[in-house]
Amino acid sequence: MAKKSKKQAQQTGGTPATVALTAAGAQYTVHAYDHDPSHPSYGEEAAEAMGVSPERVFKTLVADVDGTLTVAVVPVAGQLDLKALAAAVNGKRAAMADPTLAERTTGYVRGGISPLGQRKKLPTVLDASASAHPTICVSAGRRGLEVELAPQDLAKLTDAVLAPIGRA
Repeated sequence: MAKKSKKQAQQTGGTPATVALTAAGAQYTVHAYDHDPSHPSYGEEAAEAMGVSPERVFKTLVADVDGTLTVAVVPVAGQLDLKALAAAVNGKRAAMADPTLAERTTGYVRGGISPLGQRKKLPTVLDASASAHPTICVSAGRRGLEVELAPQDLAKLTDAVLAPIGRA
């Protein structure tokens, strides 16, 4: 996996996510593909374009848990279990966040929200299934750009809680 300096990442048009990874000294690989705006699912499109199993490509969703925006990172092959997400952060009720608020808070656009390098660091929960893979892919901060890294590195860099929050 490529390792760039923070300066190199910024010079090569790095996103806040890749700049954060570089600054942390994390090992990662960037995967770029041509985004098709007509594709019905950003995550499935990424998996197909990269030729990676949908169980290894994770989508970043922003939910409101008892009034606190919370990031959920789950496989694109499944869905987010809102009750499980709430339980993972000792909350009572979770609902999907308003998309405009999610974009404004994270600094990313929908379909390109990364769990890394967000404008405001939010509580993060990574689905426990990530631990079954040596590497997983998450958005690198824009549509058509994914970053592949070890799930334990993602958890460490985002201070994520690992919990079974995904469902088939």
